[in-house]
Amino acid sequence: MARIFGITIPDNKKIGYSLPYIYGVGIPLAKKILKDLKIDENIRTKDITTDELKQIQDYIEKHFTVENELRRETRKNVSRLINIGSYRGNRHSRHLPVRGQRTKTNTRTVRGNVRKSVGSGRAKSASPK
Repeated sequence: MARIFGITIPDNKKIGYSLPYIYGVGIPLAKKILKDLKIDENIRTKDITTDELKQIQDYIEKHFTVENELRRETRKNVSRLINIGSYRGNRHSRHLPVRGQRTKTNTRTVRGNVRKSVGSGRAKSASPK
């Protein structure tokens, strides 16, 4: 089992697809890292030597912000938006979509309007009697 930054990355996957298990590393970035280090991206994680694993970890640590540091930075940015009272901060604090998505149909669970069937959860219509 290979571990990078305290994350156990899967052994049976290709290294190019197991590096994205690290928060902040996606598939394009993983392929770029492997290309820069001249490591074959098609090799399985279990076949990687400890020296290559150390190379990968040192390269990521030197060039990118990942895992807890990135989470902390993101949390700090969101809390800054909330503290200054911006529109985006207000949306974050209410747990609503921030980037202009529609809320009529797509955020029911966030808004607390969970519908079990088609008719339930709707406001009662005013029907004449």
